[in-house]
Parts: sequence; C-alpha cells; structure tokens
Amino acid sequence: MKWGAVFLLLCGLMGAATAQDGQQRAQSAGKGLIGQPGPAAALTSIDGQHIDLAALYGKQPVYLKFWASWCTPCNQQAPGFEKIYEQYGKRIAVVSVNAGYSETSADVRAFIAKYKLQMPTVIDDGSLAAKLHLRVTPQHIVIDSSGRIVHVGHLDDQELHAVLERVANTRPAAGSIALAPQATAPASFKIGDLVTGISIKTLAGKTITPAAGKPRALVFFSPWCESYLRETRPATSAACERVRIESEKMARDRGTEWIAIASPLWTSRADLAAYAKEKHTSIPLALDEDGAIFRAFGVRDIPVIVMLDAQGRVSKVLAQP
Repeated sequence: MKWGAVFLLLCGLMGAATAQDGQQRAQSAGKGLIGQPGPAAALTSIDGQHIDLAALYGKQPVYLKFWASWCTPCNQQAPGFEKIYEQYGKRIAVVSVNAGYSETSADVRAFIAKYKLQMPTVIDDGSLAAKLHLRVTPQHIVIDSSGRIVHVGHLDDQELHAVLERVANTRPAAGSIALAPQATAPASFKIGDLVTGISIKTLAGKTITPAAGKPRALVFFSPWCESYLRETRPATSAACERVRIESEKMARDRGTEWIAIASPLWTSRADLAAYAKEKHTSIPLALDEDGAIFRAFGVRDIPVIVMLDAQGRVSKVLAQP
C-alpha cells in the first residue's frame, strides 16, 4: 500500500474515532433527557422570527440542531442538515441553534450563507444548552409531537433519520402536554457586583468561593482551544496560548489566586487532567460541569479573565481580541 493511501486510511480511522467519541459524549449527556418534556423556551432567530417551543408541542415535532462555525463535523453535516429541512420542514419544526460559544454574528451568518441554510437560526446564550445538556457540536435533539425528547445524538446517521421519519409520521397523543419548567436566567455579574452563590471545585478537590478575603483571577477557557482552533480560529488559538503562558507567570505572585475554569463543551474531567499534564500547568483547573459559572459571568467567548477583589467584587474583565 502506498504512503498516500496509508495516510488517507489513518485520517479516516481518526475521523471515525472522533465521531464515535462525540456520539458517546452526546448520548451520555442526554441519557437523562430521553422521555422528559422538551424545554419551554422562547427563542428569537437572527432574522427576528419568534419561536415558542412550548407552543409547538402537541402540534408538531421539533428538531433542534446545535452547531458552531469552527466545528469540523458541523461543517461536514451542514449540507445534509439543509436536505433534512427540505424533506421535513413542513412536518417538523426544524431549528438551527448556534451554540454561541466563541462566535460572532458575522461568523454565524457566513456559515448560513456558505451552506445556504434556510431554516430559522438562533444564537444561544447558554441557557438552552444548559437545559439540553450540550456537551458536543453538533448535537441533535429530537422532540416528538407530544413534547417528549426522543433522541439526543452527535451523528447524522441512520438512527437520526429513522427517528425523524418516525416522529414526522406520528400524530400527537391525546391529553395534555407536559412541559419542562422555564426557569428565569439569572443576570450575569458585572463590574462592581459582589459575587455570591458561586462555588468552584478544582480537579484536586479544593472548593473555592470568590468572597474569601483574597483577590482572584478567573480564567475562562477550553483545553482544546490552542490545538483545535489553530486552523479555523488562529487568532483565538494564539490568544488562548498567550493567556495560558502569561497567567502562569502572573500566578507566581501569591498576592492573587488564579483559577482556570473550563467549559464543559467537548471537555470532561479526564480531558482537563490530560491537558494539565501536557501543558504542565501550575494554576488550579476546574471544570464548569453544567456551564453555570460561565453563565453567571456572561462569558461566551474564550479566553476571558475575570478579576475579583479581596471582597469578592468584579473589578475587571479582560477579553482577548
């Protein structure tokens, strides 16, 4: 076998392994969602269309697809996503959900234009992702016409298409539609706010509360930023590397305690531990298991540093270009 063929074979095997990993992560995160009521969320598309998910339940199925423009499998699946909309758009409410993580509205619109996506697209603020346990991109959520979640996955595969075909041809069951409660999203902390209700548990098992009498620096990041985004978001990748290096240097001054907090998107505790070993980090690392800390500070981009004073008030927010 020629080396070119060997290379292509290895790339194919690596792609398959990554896809399977994504499927396992999505299914694991969504295991507790199957059979549960869909979220009662009011969404607004980037073109101003209002989408009330609760109003759709009992009338037609709903297919939500989370994606990111920097995500390789999202780009690979995009043409098929449009075909699904063309096939089922009149029988299933198909909604494109950009994860809103390290994105700009220009990035989102460019992705839509590139693949000629016609379904409504919303940009999530993290609240819908939290309700639907978003852990990978893309992540597929199928809700049947009775308002129950019946599928959570990562792959555009036979299983997804079989579920879509089934729900498209199944009438809603008689009776009331159960709805998941629509919790009001808490306002994010701004400069000058006293941070309360936040508890950070590091990989080493230490619990840190911001108002503990010492200035702190919270570094919001993702361990795959430097490597995965090197080609698709080189400026972001470089910023992540720069912040990691500079944070390690500044953390040597014991006057401020530094903690790096990772988003749960494509990151597990094992991933974070492997990152710490690879980069030889000295700063304590913590995984924001459900994204609550990111949402509390309104962080949707990486890297971002939130500085807290000794009283636990937000003193400065440093967002990297």
